[in-house]
Amino acid sequence: MIDESDHDDGSSLDYNCDGPGSRVRWLRSMIKLFVGLAVVSLAVIVVWRGFNRDNSEPRTQADVRLEAPPSTVQFTDVTAASGIADRSERWPDGTHALPEITGGGVALFDADGDGDLDILQICCPPPGRPDDPAPNRLYAQQADGTFLDATVDSGLGDPGYGQGVAIGDADNDGDLDVYVTNFGPDAFYRNEGGGQFLEATAEAGFSGDHWSTSAAFVDFDRDGDLDLYVVHYVEFNPALLCEVETSPDYCGPQNFKPVLDALYRNDGTGTFTDVTREVGIDAPGKGLGTVCADVTRDGFVDFYIANDGEANQLWVNDGQGRFSDEARLRGVALNIYGEAEASMGVALGDVNGDARPDLFMTHLTGETNTLYMSMESALFSDHSDASGTSANDLRFTGFGCGFFDYDNDGDLDLAIANGRVKRGPPVSGANLGPFWNAYAEGNLILENDGRGEWAAAGGPKNAFASQIEVGRGLAFGDFDQDGDVDLVLGNLHGPPRVFRNDSPAPESHWLLVRALVGKRDAIGAEVTLTAGEKRFVRLVLPGYSYASSSDPRVHFGLGEIERIDAVEVNWADGSRESFDVDGVNRQITVQKGKGTQR
Repeated sequence: MIDESDHDDGSSLDYNCDGPGSRVRWLRSMIKLFVGLAVVSLAVIVVWRGFNRDNSEPRTQADVRLEAPPSTVQFTDVTAASGIADRSERWPDGTHALPEITGGGVALFDADGDGDLDILQICCPPPGRPDDPAPNRLYAQQADGTFLDATVDSGLGDPGYGQGVAIGDADNDGDLDVYVTNFGPDAFYRNEGGGQFLEATAEAGFSGDHWSTSAAFVDFDRDGDLDLYVVHYVEFNPALLCEVETSPDYCGPQNFKPVLDALYRNDGTGTFTDVTREVGIDAPGKGLGTVCADVTRDGFVDFYIANDGEANQLWVNDGQGRFSDEARLRGVALNIYGEAEASMGVALGDVNGDARPDLFMTHLTGETNTLYMSMESALFSDHSDASGTSANDLRFTGFGCGFFDYDNDGDLDLAIANGRVKRGPPVSGANLGPFWNAYAEGNLILENDGRGEWAAAGGPKNAFASQIEVGRGLAFGDFDQDGDVDLVLGNLHGPPRVFRNDSPAPESHWLLVRALVGKRDAIGAEVTLTAGEKRFVRLVLPGYSYASSSDPRVHFGLGEIERIDAVEVNWADGSRESFDVDGVNRQITVQKGKGTQR
């Protein structure tokens, strides 16, 4: 969230490639072979960009698709119809205090164990009243598909200065627990069953009062229980005032000091110990988004951190309990022009069908979002311009994001929640009042052609894109159990927006897979579906986007495929099993230990 003129190339960050193991040394030696060419190429690129710095025109290639072919995209705003009432109070004008524009996380999860998805909205106090209680809100889904405000009964109405949320079964009892990130002390809620939660922050071992943004549960040490990574942002100074063109506006992160993130190891009983420095995570950042998964394809969970205005970090797990930052080494620290950007949300998925995970992250207007395509040896290349994403998103400020197959045709599409952090000309259709209209934007659906090339999917039936608000968190999940992925959007104020996906054609098939280890979701597992010559790879990954948590079930769009040969799961501990599937257009549950060993 910085102005383009304020970019820091990240050179102040300590970076040491001499991590443990021969893997890093080998990669370094290979990269040296290309240094000469890289320097020359970068010089040419920088000179070219210097003459083409006007951000009023997107950077494109001649073969990039700027518009999708006639689209079937249809997202219906069912917020009111589902029983979530719009709040009548007017949101006050902003005071230009940075924390008031970074919240808005949402979660889709089964809070009460009844088999359907509920919605948790993370709330923050009104501008100018930072000490006012701002309880989060739980909307419990009812048997008829509507949602009922169950905040008081559930105990999840944390009154802190809310930012984001992580969901996971911390004590392996089959119930999903909740970690809330705040501007100030975070909060942890243990699920007691039946939709009842008990605040247990200190009891579980969590402490500190840093400004936290995103967080994710994951089993990084392969011991069978979920650990927790918490992203921290900056040391905020409320006395600092900033201006843009002589008018007050929100300060960018370059005005504040970075903060070290926190990694909490689960001790096996649902209590946690801070092991951040012990495992080698020792460089602070200005983090907003994270994805915790096996980015390097070596079988161990890594931590990718989207930093705001600084080089991104990729904390690579050496398999022996230590981490080192290999973001620069692997090509995911900076963009193709060697610049750090204002990274916010982050998503991970195989967008071109090569069975390797690709990375996407959202940025400030004028920077473009960035798509890093995975190559051999777990290296990445910035394909933002070549893929067409930059041609569609240059003028937006993106936050929540995620890959999903919106039309069930077999490839991963992309949804992005937008909303400015710097004042701009109001967009037609904005109706938030003069102050917030200057920050409101429409959202984006980008359609994948199956090769990792993208075009905007618009049209009159895409309510998700036509809403002009200040978007932040974005969660994905099939809340109406019809086989396609729906969206829940968190804005800076007002209720969460619920968008039902009505896009897929009747002949487009699907499969939902819930993968379990014991009683809990197998977060970190990789699920591969094989159908004839086709192979689809997806992840059990609820923690991505921005400050949000999504449905942990794995969704496969299958197009015209009617027969599945097998579903194979690569569990987080490295073991593999195969499972037979009887038909399509259904949800199946696969459990570790009950398949065929591979």
